[in-house]
Amino acid sequence: MASPKNPSSSGRNAEIGEQAMIEAILEGSPEAIGVAVIRFDCGCRKMAAVDKDGEPASKIIMYRDQAESICPQCQQDNGDIMRVTKQFIHWAAPEPDMAAKTNIEAKVLGTQTHQVH
Repeated sequence: MASPKNPSSSGRNAEIGEQAMIEAILEGSPEAIGVAVIRFDCGCRKMAAVDKDGEPASKIIMYRDQAESICPQCQQDNGDIMRVTKQFIHWAAPEPDMAAKTNIEAKVLGTQTHQVH
């Protein structure tokens, strides 16, 4: 009988798969300075490279770790914003300065929840 999967090991595999996808996107997009990553509650992800002006530097890729295709919900709604659990930009080295990062994040991901007073 097979033993149940260790949840923490499953989470690590997802992170490893995500990192591998980020590296592949960066490798295929020489003008990219980062990759926007949007995670959904179903486990699917949307990713795309971004350039120094916050413009797309690759096609949007939607995938799910260890699956042949994205989930039925994402196939239906193309990853509805209401199901986003986390979004961020993975920056390539050398990273842009903080002002550039803030501007690009706002343009690519929208207004962030934290505010400067």
